[in-house]
Amino acid sequence: MTMLDMKPADTPAAARLVDLFELGLDAPICLTWELTYACNLSCSHCLSSSGRRDPRELSTEECKAVIDELQRMQVFYVNIGGGEPTVRSDFWEIVDYATAHDVGVKFSTNGVKITPEIAQRLAKSSYVDVQISLDGATAEVNDAVRGPGSYATAIRAMQNLSDAGYRGFKISVVCTRQNLSQLDEFKAIADRYGAQLRLTRLRPSGRGADVWDDLHPLPEQQRGLYDWLVAHGEGVLTGDSFFHLSAYGNALPGLNLCGAGRVVCLIDPIGDVYACPFAIHENFLAGNVRSPGGFREVWQHSDLFLELRNPQTGGACTKCQFFDSCRGGCMAAKFFTGLPLDGPDPECVRGFGEDALRDRSGDALPKPDGDHSHLTSPPRPRTNKPVPITLTMRRPDRAPVSACAEDPLSGFHTA
Repeated sequence: MTMLDMKPADTPAAARLVDLFELGLDAPICLTWELTYACNLSCSHCLSSSGRRDPRELSTEECKAVIDELQRMQVFYVNIGGGEPTVRSDFWEIVDYATAHDVGVKFSTNGVKITPEIAQRLAKSSYVDVQISLDGATAEVNDAVRGPGSYATAIRAMQNLSDAGYRGFKISVVCTRQNLSQLDEFKAIADRYGAQLRLTRLRPSGRGADVWDDLHPLPEQQRGLYDWLVAHGEGVLTGDSFFHLSAYGNALPGLNLCGAGRVVCLIDPIGDVYACPFAIHENFLAGNVRSPGGFREVWQHSDLFLELRNPQTGGACTKCQFFDSCRGGCMAAKFFTGLPLDGPDPECVRGFGEDALRDRSGDALPKPDGDHSHLTSPPRPRTNKPVPITLTMRRPDRAPVSACAEDPLSGFHTA
């Protein structure tokens, strides 16, 4: 895996990896692959608006062809999600094919299919990582956004994994206004089941675009989250979720850079390739794996990805003394809240995002592509008005699959 369009002589030995990654790699370090939009839940903040299966989704053989290509490109691992990926009848066949072809798998699940038998199977694998979604440390908070019974389902899956001797699986929490006061409780749950806590940022993507105004953390909560991560960051995974918080002071562990189209991307159930899992919109659609040249052609030569690999200008944010830390924040968060991509993040901790939100035009906000929700009536139109939410009661010769999940820079050196 090498830098795109950069000769070795052009790469200073002391350069920061973040600066090098900004120019892109010839293959993604890891990518998100949504196998299906089918899901037994209807989470209010679902980034892909999942619920119903798309009949055009990639077949088993097409999925295996993508894996063959990822193996040739030496992609470290795929983060399989959905929807609920385990409801695909060929899910385990695809997982087994990937691991047999040197492509590690981390899959995200609500736990519905993690039976004691499946937990035993997973505990015996050194090349499959499991991530259980949980968005409240209590059923009251979790089920308000993920649906009735979802807390019990997740806890049962964790218990099954723990009983099977699986250690180090992940508990994935989307941080919201309602659950940030429960960080210590989340950590206690992870410790109880021998798991590792992973915190991710709420983005206004998919159905999350409709509830972002009510669910995204308040400014004082952002500060509390930053302080908590400083205290616990070495034992808690964050990926690239919170690099906008770096403007409080020191950079947090993880990739302090938007990796969209540079080191990560998304393949959706029908093979469309987007720059980012949180930016499912035609503006960020780079191509399709069914096209001539497949995924490699899209990754290495699509106009969108080549454009994203140009050095960022940062717009007005470059005048801020913290730009080198936060890099202007999340592209998807800006886009779906109607802010310019070269402007501040809507949750900019210096307050510039709040100013930008007040000054934005009255035009309709961008609508994410595709709504696969379980619908009983036509989808309601998007508005800028808040939506009320009611809370009711290894292989030895290769690095482990979790290395990239723990730190996207794992194993990379500039010297």
